[in-house]
Amino acid sequence: MSTEVIETSEEADATAAAEVTHGEFASASADMRQFIAFTIGTEAYGIDIMSVREIKGWTDVTSLPNQPEHMRGVLNLRGVVVPIFDLRCRFTGKMTDASERHVVIITAIGERIVGLLVDTVSDILSVNPTDMRDVPSMSGRDDQDFLMGLVTSGDRMVAILALDRLIGSRELDAITPSASAA
Repeated sequence: MSTEVIETSEEADATAAAEVTHGEFASASADMRQFIAFTIGTEAYGIDIMSVREIKGWTDVTSLPNQPEHMRGVLNLRGVVVPIFDLRCRFTGKMTDASERHVVIITAIGERIVGLLVDTVSDILSVNPTDMRDVPSMSGRDDQDFLMGLVTSGDRMVAILALDRLIGSRELDAITPSASAA
């Protein structure tokens, strides 16, 4: 009978150890943030996975008069008019020669739905916030406020974007109604 008590005691210790380990893991994983990584040319970027609504292949869009240079136009996505922004053009000033191999990431920025034209979607990154590095300060450059931080993934650096700062609310107000109005 004492053998049964010892086994039960060992089982209780193992269960308690498993609960502590699971608790530590759950705590660590609760702090993790996930990002969709994508490429534009040879550069890697990421956006919060919680803002991503859909990923679809490139399709032709309808241009609008007086649209910003880095906006490709709009597309009808199941009855919702979605503005599509060319991130290569936004970052470099050079328009993407879009083809069927390009991808549009449909995202929510606040209550607005917008599409981001990118070359490829490459990965889902799980990042501990302590692993995110600050973007180096570049004097005289306030046009990079949309960079939230940098993370390392394998042998490459991934620039994490803050969508709400990348595409401003004034820009969105000028071209699209809010999702609640749609």
